[in-house]
Amino acid sequence: MSFRSIILERKGFEVKFGYSMRSRSQSQGDDDGIGHDNSNRLMVVDGLKQSCWANMPPELLRDVLMRIEASEVSWPPRKHVVACAGVCRSWRQIMKEIVKSPQLSAKLTFPISLKQPGPRDSLLQCYIKRNRSNQTYYLYLGLSQASNDDGKFLLAARKCRRATHTDYIISLNYDDVSRGSSTYIGKLRSNFLGTKFTVYDAHPPIYGAKVTKSRSTRLVSLKQVSPRVPAGNYPIAHVSYDLNVLGSRGPRIMQCVMDAIPASAVEPGGVAPTQTQFLHSRIDTSPSIPFFRSKSTRMENLLSVPLTCQNEGMLVLRNKSPRWHENLQCWCLNFNGRVTVASVKNFQLVASPKNGVSEQAQENVILQFGKVGKDVFTMDYQYPISAFEAFAICLSSFDTKIACE
Repeated sequence: MSFRSIILERKGFEVKFGYSMRSRSQSQGDDDGIGHDNSNRLMVVDGLKQSCWANMPPELLRDVLMRIEASEVSWPPRKHVVACAGVCRSWRQIMKEIVKSPQLSAKLTFPISLKQPGPRDSLLQCYIKRNRSNQTYYLYLGLSQASNDDGKFLLAARKCRRATHTDYIISLNYDDVSRGSSTYIGKLRSNFLGTKFTVYDAHPPIYGAKVTKSRSTRLVSLKQVSPRVPAGNYPIAHVSYDLNVLGSRGPRIMQCVMDAIPASAVEPGGVAPTQTQFLHSRIDTSPSIPFFRSKSTRMENLLSVPLTCQNEGMLVLRNKSPRWHENLQCWCLNFNGRVTVASVKNFQLVASPKNGVSEQAQENVILQFGKVGKDVFTMDYQYPISAFEAFAICLSSFDTKIACE
């Protein structure tokens, strides 16, 4: 059902489409012989005040937007929901109230949805494409079971090798994957051996983690930094792989400690923290910034460990143990058809029995990742982790592990 037909059905009055503020201001300027930007800007503002959209009754507007949200249930048609949220402030506010979080709707609509937990009762199906030439990784929302379809782009990551570690920069922008971009939302950092990883969030999480200073932060003058530019790294998860030289101990063994998610979140009725907007930190309100790299490095390493020494109360994930298949002579896991190529990178994460998680909750697969083609991998996740956290964990599987295989 089109936007026009919805309004006609609801109220019975005609809405004139093709209304263009730009053309109206240009025609007015041509008649008066005035082409100044100030006059055009005033005409646009005056036109918006007189337009039917600004004067639409709130009840009618809410009914129209609710019908649009309900009719556009999948991508790419769901782009119309995002477009409605960008019309003006009042439309955006109503759309934010109407559109439910992925936990309730199992839909990814706005960028903040990538920081919110996935659906409770089903896996949200995504896939990752790897570009070997420039060491980049792209996360897509799967629109069909085919791995080569044109999915909805979600996140991008770029691998940056350092002398003692490796960083995976994660961004909302397909083309601009850098720390300086306004779309930078976090990173994954590994140690030298590729056995331990820390997931950093660029925005202050709602549970109050401490910020760690980065070198790029210190090199920028305080007056040059916009309040909307992330100012620090907030550790939200830690991934570790057991040492397994030459694969003598079988498949990889991994564990994930989720600093921001309580262990009770995987139980029926459990609740995980849910962000409703991007919280932007301010450099000028954070503690004093160290000027020597060695001091900053020690500070970041200190805060890279979990917030509590014993991981008390935190959700701990472990990879599901595969079984040995005698006929195939290999380790196997049941991915329900989502993984088709054997790879050491394939894994399924379930809740660890640590911190009092029930046996029933330990059976649910929270994240699964596996290979389906050359440089194409599926990534399926559900509550209580988000797409951003799932993507970062999967990136750790790509990294070279000197002492794990």
